Amino acid sequence: MLKRTLAVAAGVALSLTAALSQAADTLRVSAIPDEAPTELLRKFKPLGAYLEQQLDMKVEFVPVSDYAAVVEAIAADRIDLAWLGGFTFVQARLKTADTAHPAIPLVQRAEDEKFTSKIISADPSVNSLQDLKGKTFAFGSVSSTSGSLMPRFFMLQDGINPETFFSRIAYSGAHDATAAWVQAGKADGGVLNASVWDKLVAAGKVDSDKVKVIATTPPYFDYNWTVRGTLDAGLRDKIQAAFLALDPANPEHKAILDLQAASRFIPTQAENYQGIEQAAEAAGLLK
Repeated sequence: MLKRTLAVAAGVALSLTAALSQAADTLRVSAIPDEAPTELLRKFKPLGAYLEQQLDMKVEFVPVSDYAAVVEAIAADRIDLAWLGGFTFVQARLKTADTAHPAIPLVQRAEDEKFTSKIISADPSVNSLQDLKGKTFAFGSVSSTSGSLMPRFFMLQDGINPETFFSRIAYSGAHDATAAWVQAGKADGGVLNASVWDKLVAAGKVDSDKVKVIATTPPYFDYNWTVRGTLDAGLRDKIQAAFLALDPANPEHKAILDLQAASRFIPTQAENYQGIEQAAEAAGLLK
């Protein structure tokens, strides 16, 4: 009996050791689900292969169901690296602020220094945001920086309360879904991030003769790649260096950058997102 118990204990210990070893040899990466899951995987595949080469370790993409799940996963050390919007970064940073190792933003696209959102409509009678008064409107996810938080913040600054200005508001859950809703007439207007809008138009997935941009928000800081605070500092530095080394003059690198809608990556810091934190506080979204 004792021998059998010791054997089981040893087996469990070996299994745990193997699992921990495998986790240590694998970089677990995730992203906010701001686009369809198939699109997120398509965009990540070349980047994941590049990171495997640069870091000399396995890179695994871990999909999540919603924005909150990414925040929970990085706070619980279930993922190592995450593509976050400005607001989800603020949430992750605050959730880990009281720990010894808060989440750390590494890089952002050069475009994320001055990011914008596009307000769109397919209604021929709508040519401005004011023309949408009394009509239906679609935001993206409630937790989306560019699909909800910042457009709402700028509307409020202009004296527009979405809950009373529009006849009905809804949340599509993703930027591409918002564009599809507006094009199909499911909503009279909607807002999505400028990068996804440009990509959808370029790919012919939005009929730009039918759906038009009626307003653009002021610029703000947005997306970044963030690591859990407990990640080994040496590995953290290698990850940042790998992103910064992506050179648009290199055809293979340019293909990766194009999929990320990036001209290049630049270092970032938590202080860049203080404006988003203030907007979230003003909207009552931080508890």
